[in-house]
Amino acid sequence: MTTPIRIGIVGAGNNTRTRHIPGLQAIPGVELVSVCNRSRESSQRVADAFNIPKVYDDWRALVTADDTDAIVIGTWPYMHRDMACAVLEAGKHVMCEARMAMNAAEARAMLAVSQAHPNQIAQIVPSPFTFRVDRTIQDLLAAGYLGELYAMNIRGGAGNFADPQAPLHWRQQQSLSGYNIQNMGIWYEAALRWVGPVERVVARGRIFTAQRLNSETGAIDTVDVPDHVDIIADLPNGAQATYNFSAVCGLAPGAGAWLFGSEGTLHVDQDNRKLFGGRRGDTALQEIPIAPDKEGKWRVEEEFIAAIRGEEPIRLTPFIDGVKYMEFTEAVHRSLTSGEIVSLPQR
Repeated sequence: MTTPIRIGIVGAGNNTRTRHIPGLQAIPGVELVSVCNRSRESSQRVADAFNIPKVYDDWRALVTADDTDAIVIGTWPYMHRDMACAVLEAGKHVMCEARMAMNAAEARAMLAVSQAHPNQIAQIVPSPFTFRVDRTIQDLLAAGYLGELYAMNIRGGAGNFADPQAPLHWRQQQSLSGYNIQNMGIWYEAALRWVGPVERVVARGRIFTAQRLNSETGAIDTVDVPDHVDIIADLPNGAQATYNFSAVCGLAPGAGAWLFGSEGTLHVDQDNRKLFGGRRGDTALQEIPIAPDKEGKWRVEEEFIAAIRGEEPIRLTPFIDGVKYMEFTEAVHRSLTSGEIVSLPQR
């Protein structure tokens, strides 16, 4: 008989509604019992849509109530530290939406609280871009497919032209998003699975539309998150990594990653979820088939519940890995503001 798990939802954003709630409700023995969103009205809409019986007006009351065993946090990053720490201190398990926090200090505080409560499961929703190919890339690197890794290039964002008339998005405000920039943390987390953390970064970025209309308040607000950023980083083995994240590169190639070595090249085509490779002597890249037993898939909610039941550990993503990508995020921010090379981690 499966152990019953009672779940509360704090912040039912798009990913929570489309992924987490349906995923959790599909698992036997899991019951979604409560929800607290930004307003009573939005909370009730979610409750009605997913047959969640109880609505709370205050997230703190939901977290401390005795009707839940675990909490899913689906809010924007500015609330993650306070909520995740409160959940763990209430003796409950927590799954927190990415990005982990506003900055590295908040992420480390979350990690410290989780380490002080080792019997509670603590998970950050992982970067899903490369699930399908991660295991194959790891195996190829371990087998020496590339030879010595020389360079890695990652491009995020989409090939869109800038839209100066678009309203302000919460991801364009540091007060809500922290030091996170576009999908920088998502791609860095994916690369962590392949090559580990970087040692130093230097970054340059630009904001091209400095003010935008805040559609919630009707006021004109300042944009303080870059529209375009370029990053150069040093990997531990001496290889160089470059990252480009942009919301202004109209008609540019799609998002993806390249790994260049002394004997081979790998290319992740993120748009088509395919992996390509070639070795010295080849004339072109060829698609690398992904064996069914190595093809990763979205199983975030399944892993969370299985970890609570003691059936498996959290692999994607534990708080310690969240801290690593937040240290990278903060290092990029510091380099952007200082113009200097910044070493990781910054303590």
